[in-house]
Amino acid sequence: MRDDRERLLDLREAIERIEKYTAAGRSALERDELIQTWVIYHLQIIGEAARSLSPELRDRYPDVPWSQIIGMRNILAHRYFGIDVDIVWSAVEHDLPQLKNKVELILSELK
Repeated sequence: MRDDRERLLDLREAIERIEKYTAAGRSALERDELIQTWVIYHLQIIGEAARSLSPELRDRYPDVPWSQIIGMRNILAHRYFGIDVDIVWSAVEHDLPQLKNKVELILSELK
């Protein structure tokens, strides 16, 4: 079974993969179906990794919006044709940089 550290590394890697393909900006996301699929898939990985973290770790870092991260994963996984690109882009542009910083902090404290 994977531990919290490994799950956090999965989460960080998914963020970095999203960053790689969204560096060209929102227009690339809007016009390229493969980039949309890539981003959505990795947002789902982020949510799944967050869901798999121990309750103790999530409780220790209440400033991370774990429930919202997990909830977004559920929406993306089950609303196949009703995904709002505006919401996805907002997460990429505003939420992921903050989440990445928090994950880095948590990882440094777990050492």
